[in-house]
Amino acid sequence: MIPFTRPFLPPEADYQRYINDMFSRQWLTNHGPLVQSFEEHLKGFLEIDYCHFVANGTLALQLAFKALALEGEVITTPFSFVATLNALLWEGLTPIFVDIDPQMLTLDPARIEAAITPETCAILATHIYGHPCDVMAIEAIARRHDLKVIYDGAHAFGSHHLGRSLLDYGDISITSFHATKLFHTIEGGALFTHSAELSERITSLRAFGQVGGAGINAKGSEAHAAMGLALWPWLDHILASRASIAGIYDRWIDHHGLPISRPGMVSGADINHAYYPILLRNEAQLERVLHHLTEQDIHPRRYFHPALNLVGMPEGTAADMPVAEDIASRVLCLPNFVAMTGEDAEQVMRHLEDALQLETA
Repeated sequence: MIPFTRPFLPPEADYQRYINDMFSRQWLTNHGPLVQSFEEHLKGFLEIDYCHFVANGTLALQLAFKALALEGEVITTPFSFVATLNALLWEGLTPIFVDIDPQMLTLDPARIEAAITPETCAILATHIYGHPCDVMAIEAIARRHDLKVIYDGAHAFGSHHLGRSLLDYGDISITSFHATKLFHTIEGGALFTHSAELSERITSLRAFGQVGGAGINAKGSEAHAAMGLALWPWLDHILASRASIAGIYDRWIDHHGLPISRPGMVSGADINHAYYPILLRNEAQLERVLHHLTEQDIHPRRYFHPALNLVGMPEGTAADMPVAEDIASRVLCLPNFVAMTGEDAEQVMRHLEDALQLETA
């Protein structure tokens, strides 16, 4: 079987050493030394002033909204994981969907200004598959209209744009360290900012609001930070392994002239290969390809489907998002994880090619 993904784990003894340290101190949570060390690793690697490790990426989004004191409407993408939408709804914010760029698959800056109203307070954009949004265009719009910018970088750890980490953009950026991500802490997430004021608010908000005002318990534990620290020496290997599998896919598609397309990217992008999305001709073709691959015990994933404007919105409020709906109906992500071999990747592509040939037979 070739699954969609499989978590990478460090040598058990490496993780156990951190757990032994935790046991010896009997300090399990409340911003212990392992969490502090993990945050310092993140700040140094990403070259970002302030980092806050939290229990998961969804809580990171909710803390970002609270730290920025958002109220009213937030312009966002209909093409993201449902947690992006749910975090807005949970915090009582009104999502205003703007369609995506048909090549980049990220929030289309050319459509944003038409959606701005007096109630608009922020833009929430997602770096899809670790591919950068057009951060320069989005932030120029935000400056013109005095809007806050939050980037959902759940997929973005290890990706860069113009030499800067994708998590280095916006008023606040967040990421996820869920076990399905290329670098993980089993469960976890983080917020990043260059603002000392925002950092102070986040520090308070994630620990019950003890510095003043209401807060929540969003702290990451020592046991979860231990996984991040144990994995840290393997980060280059993780990124290189992902890139190697993606390279095999790229070369096979080019050499064999497969009739599929791939998302574009803004100039200056250096991606982490967190996912390998392909675009089929239409949903019927996607379903036939998916069925064929599943029969061969290969398990790609429809990611993301359906478009968010079609789920979770109050009745009568959903707007048509033709580009996002079209892309969501025919995008398929191929397996990519550290334990995959080159032979595994070639097997995926052979059966994908077979499935596409059956389409034309």
